[in-house]
Amino acid sequence: MIKAAGVDEVTDRTFADEVLGAALPVLVEFTADWCGPCRQLAPVLGALAAEEADRLRIVQIDVDTNPETATKYGVLSMPTLMVFVDGTPVKSMVGARPKRRLAQELDDVI
Repeated sequence: MIKAAGVDEVTDRTFADEVLGAALPVLVEFTADWCGPCRQLAPVLGALAAEEADRLRIVQIDVDTNPETATKYGVLSMPTLMVFVDGTPVKSMVGARPKRRLAQELDDVI
C-alpha cells in the first residue's frame, strides 16, 4: 500500500473500532498499490493529517487486502475518499485532488 506520512492504516478487522467508533470525524482513503492517483494523493493526505490533527483523523485502507469494507461501502474506484462522522458516511469523493481543494471540500464536515 502507498503509505502517507502521519496516516494510519486500518483493516477489515479494525475498521469498526478505528473509524466507526472514532470521536473525531474520520477521512478514509480507499487505496491500492497499483493506483497512480493514490500516489499523488499520499503527500496531500499526510500534510492534511498534520494540519487538521485536532479536528480530523485520516486513515487508509488497502482494498486488495481488505475487500470486505470496500464492498460494504460500494467502493469501485481508487482513490475513494469517504468521511465518517459518528460512524456514518457523510461524504464521498473519488479521485486525487490538490490539498487546497480537498480542504475546501472538507469544510462542511469538520
